[in-house]
Amino acid sequence: MRFDRRGLFATPLLVLARPALAQAFPSRPIRIVIPFTPAGTTDLVGRLTAEMLGRRLSHQVVVDNRPGASGNVGAEFVARSEPDGHTLLLTTIGTGAINFAVFRERMPYRPEDLAAVALMTRVPNVLMAANNTAIRSVADLVQAARARPGAINYGTAGIATSPHVVVEQLRLATGIDITHVPYRGSAPMLTEMVAQRIEIGMDNIPSALPFIRDGQIRAIGVTSAARNASMPNVPTIAEQGQPGFEATAWFGLLAPAATPAPVVQRLGTELNAIALDAAFRARLAALGADAPGLTPDGGTTPEAFAAFLRAEVAKWADVVTRANIRVE
Repeated sequence: MRFDRRGLFATPLLVLARPALAQAFPSRPIRIVIPFTPAGTTDLVGRLTAEMLGRRLSHQVVVDNRPGASGNVGAEFVARSEPDGHTLLLTTIGTGAINFAVFRERMPYRPEDLAAVALMTRVPNVLMAANNTAIRSVADLVQAARARPGAINYGTAGIATSPHVVVEQLRLATGIDITHVPYRGSAPMLTEMVAQRIEIGMDNIPSALPFIRDGQIRAIGVTSAARNASMPNVPTIAEQGQPGFEATAWFGLLAPAATPAPVVQRLGTELNAIALDAAFRARLAALGADAPGLTPDGGTTPEAFAAFLRAEVAKWADVVTRANIRVE
């Protein structure tokens, strides 16, 4: 696996491929490192992927939760692991893109330390309002925020998480002044919204969906380019006066950088089949997650995922810089 000098994820050079490597792989259990605690969307995607990959390879695939430092602990562990395809990272938009801009020189690994394998799913975020507010749309939020600059609080699962950065993207687009209240995960933030102690929240759809369906929190906009099938009556933010607005969380697999190209391609082929598998898609679609969408059939390849990662790193570096988001 080779990387360009810009220090961003690049694609495998198949001219260096040795087919025997792929044929001999795997030779021992494969470990998928999930850089967050058990439970939550990341853990669900990782465990479901591990289960189905084990079936396809007829080999043991185990999950290893290694949380800490916004996912950087687990990601660094994989980046420093033996580059033979037996240790993989279940990466998120944070560990694969946002963290590089937020942590800057404090990042313990760089994009060139990891090789793109497969994007598994995309998960839109949802903008929500507490039931005791009069806010029912993006326009309502903008109007209320302009009437009370800095007075409206919005909650997320934490500093530099996907929901935090996405709200900052919206704040930059609309010019509004609202105050971030970071929590230690989605659960406490959603609990505070249900208790009506914060007015606005942003979260991944899978975490927020049960509260929205139960009527405990009001959904006012989704961050994907198209409406989400799990809540078709909720308009996109783009539909609400913000054309071109799109921001989705995502989950994929990365390997240590020097992993041989034949092994990366073998894993990529198997993971693409999983990403398009009807049972896998149905399980995630019920939670509001979408297909990878990197290839004409909606799937993924190592090359397409590498290009996607480079674009995401650049996109979120711009947002983080303009919003001055930092982790001290």
